[in-house]
Amino acid sequence: MDRFNPWHHVSLGQKAPEIINGIIEIPKNSRAKYELDKDSGLLMLDRVLYSSVYYPANYGFIPQTYCDDKDPLDILVLSQIEVVPLCIVPAKVIGVMRMLDQGEADDKIIAVAQHDMSWNHYNDISELPDHFKNEIQNFFEDYKKLEHKTVVVHDFMDRVVAMEIVEKAIEDYKIKFKKA
Repeated sequence: MDRFNPWHHVSLGQKAPEIINGIIEIPKNSRAKYELDKDSGLLMLDRVLYSSVYYPANYGFIPQTYCDDKDPLDILVLSQIEVVPLCIVPAKVIGVMRMLDQGEADDKIIAVAQHDMSWNHYNDISELPDHFKNEIQNFFEDYKKLEHKTVVVHDFMDRVVAMEIVEKAIEDYKIKFKKA
């Protein structure tokens, strides 16, 4: 019998790539780095962040996607609340942060919780306050420094580029896991 695994068994959402289901691993304001255990489908505490920084947004992954780092596509879901881990959040894609983690491409899709009236009026990352984008960038550039690891944030790109990245990750998943 197949075990339930959120990566493989949760729907992308009927309106992908515009509105997708994000599965939260880490609530915003947390220092815990939870990660999906690919075999069991449960969350595992990977580590407590070495730096005294906190996730600036709810962080997780998009189910049924696959990227070059052999993981599902990462997502930041903006919301006024801290979302509990393993919660499925329908989210509108508004952009992407292009970055390198240890020299490897590691894009972060930026989305807003579809059912959060404080955030769902945003349609593109260009509408976000510059300071908030700076906070996100600063977090990802700094959160691994005390581990002596390098993260380089290249740029924030609009929703069109983000949706293209989501579509490619969906296609790569189908190829990798031989889904029709």
